[in-house]
Amino acid sequence: MSKEAKLDLDGKTYTLPVVEGSEGEKAVDVSSLRANTGYITLDEGYGNTGSCVSQITFIDGEKGILRYRGIPIEELAEKSTFIETAFLVIYGELPNRAQLRRFSDLLTENQFLHEDMKFHFQGFPAGAHPMAILSAMINAASCFDEGLMRWHWGKAKEFDIYAARLISQVRTIAAYSYRKSLGLPLIYPKKAYKYTANFLHMLFSTPYEDYELKPEVVRALDLIFLLHADHEQNCSTSTVRMVASSQANLFASAAAGVCALWGPLHGGANQAVIEMLEQIQRVGDDGSKFIQAAKDKDSSKKLMGFGHRVYKNYDPRAKIIKRACDDLFKVLHITDPLLDIAKRLEEAALRDSYFVERKLYPNVDFYSGIIMRAIGLPMEMFPVIFGIGRMPGWIANYKEIMEETKSRIYRPRQIYTGRPLSHYVPIDERK
Repeated sequence: MSKEAKLDLDGKTYTLPVVEGSEGEKAVDVSSLRANTGYITLDEGYGNTGSCVSQITFIDGEKGILRYRGIPIEELAEKSTFIETAFLVIYGELPNRAQLRRFSDLLTENQFLHEDMKFHFQGFPAGAHPMAILSAMINAASCFDEGLMRWHWGKAKEFDIYAARLISQVRTIAAYSYRKSLGLPLIYPKKAYKYTANFLHMLFSTPYEDYELKPEVVRALDLIFLLHADHEQNCSTSTVRMVASSQANLFASAAAGVCALWGPLHGGANQAVIEMLEQIQRVGDDGSKFIQAAKDKDSSKKLMGFGHRVYKNYDPRAKIIKRACDDLFKVLHITDPLLDIAKRLEEAALRDSYFVERKLYPNVDFYSGIIMRAIGLPMEMFPVIFGIGRMPGWIANYKEIMEETKSRIYRPRQIYTGRPLSHYVPIDERK
């Protein structure tokens, strides 16, 4: 027996269908509400609104669960790679050997940018933010592909090529953006290197000497990509779906996702963590004074990297990234006072009833920035790394929109609170 919800409104009772997901999530379907009643729902920030039905990612924020296509993030982090996980997220199943080889070959074949794109990089001013360059150059890359400009939705064979091209070229663009911001010559990708190793090569090699690819560094960065591959309907992913609903091409939709990701409340959150830790270090605090200040409502101090819009428990990605951070520092025999401060902050917060009662636990941003800092990446590149990792999720969500049988352009409503009807007044009569 199907469930229904009843809404009493203006003396009438309306029946609304209830939708239940495969993990027991429940929703009241209000898609016909305005047509039947003249009312709409108001939910600023969409915190209680399901914008779509999706098969990609499941999150249970209360229990601290994250799964890609049903597989726990803990298993993927331990056993998989970013590229294998990217295939899973986009196509719905783990690849067999032949599928993984073909996907990897497509990435290798599509990693080079058109040579004329170098002139576009040269047009950016010195010090331009890598995220601005990344968004602009993803759009520019589509202009050098006439097939993409003419591509019609539903052609699966072409989609495979364009999906691989976007995943592959985004790291080339990102590396070029980084080197452009420093005034360094561009380094071409090498076919012999795998995805993440090639990215590090393009970032840090010189025209005279290749960057030393340490397996531990490659694995740490690959893990960061994997942990960010998708995260349900967040700000940037919802933006990609919004743009895709207009049947804009894949590259244009992803470029819009980059713009949404840029903000400090989303992709820039791990940069805010590092800035907080640096501030604590500068004043000679071990973190204890900052913890006390963060609890004071009259203080401007805020504990960055704690709490999450979705998770009301420990972010499962945070546990994984913390272990990876410890392992990387141990293998490389390096120390960082910011890591010591971060651990003290975490220990203090997890013992403090103020944070425990508010369910403010570390999220993935708390330790990912420290890893990227250890690798040698400047803070301006942190959201760029996030963008590379999130690309499979954006592509998978684009694919879902593309394959919907009744695809509609997204068009949210609003409640108007402005001035009521008024009339034009000639300028000479205005006060």
